[in-house]
Amino acid sequence: MKKIALTSLLAVMAVSGADAAAKNVLDGNPLYMPQKHHFVSETSLESHTQKTRDVTLGERFGVGFTDSFMLAVETSMSENNTFSSVSWNDVEVDATYRLIGSGSWKLDLGAGYGMGPMRAYGYKFLDKDLTTYAARIGVRGGYVHKDWTLAGHFNLIYANSEMFNWADDDDVWQNHIMNLGFAGFWQMSDYWSWVVSADYFKILDRYGDPEAAGYWDVTAGLNLNIDTTKYIGLYITKEIDHTGKGQWEDLDGFGFGAKFGVDF
Repeated sequence: MKKIALTSLLAVMAVSGADAAAKNVLDGNPLYMPQKHHFVSETSLESHTQKTRDVTLGERFGVGFTDSFMLAVETSMSENNTFSSVSWNDVEVDATYRLIGSGSWKLDLGAGYGMGPMRAYGYKFLDKDLTTYAARIGVRGGYVHKDWTLAGHFNLIYANSEMFNWADDDDVWQNHIMNLGFAGFWQMSDYWSWVVSADYFKILDRYGDPEAAGYWDVTAGLNLNIDTTKYIGLYITKEIDHTGKGQWEDLDGFGFGAKFGVDF
């Protein structure tokens, strides 16, 4: 649950240059922003386990209030062992403001708030012993060329087991988390594009705990652009854990996923 809660706080949205922005292109680019009065939906189906026992269905739905400001809500559900049990993982709301965006350089400010799991496997709704509330502030930006994009982001996340008692430093679920990520996008043709990304997560409160040292999520994907407002993507992921000073461990197996995005 820890890694589902952390990774779902991050947005995967983007833009394809001045000409593309005028057409409000949605193609999986990591710096996409919907135009004013446009809606965007990205639905994903993925597994992050070696034997594909857990499958997660996720949805992110956003709206552009202006050409520079969007609000989005995200949630996901998972099944275990051929629907022997189901988990409603999380609900998050986040906002993104484009501070710089008229040219090739983009710079966005972001903030979000979420809770999860809503109902974990075999537990009741919003079980007080499991539910974590998390607030995020961050920045993302990069350079957008006609055929490629290089982007990066930085987030600070604060998580606690209570919605309002943020000063309780003795809470075992109280964590300050740093997230640093990079992404690249290459549009090979009008129909096909590649996306690669790497995200690092580090719990800042427990430096001596090897399990909290941090981990990388690395993703590579291929997108088919149905038209300028719809795409289908297939991708694989790999997790690399930082188990201690100078020690890294690749987790067995790969994660697999598919995503469908539409702007309307």
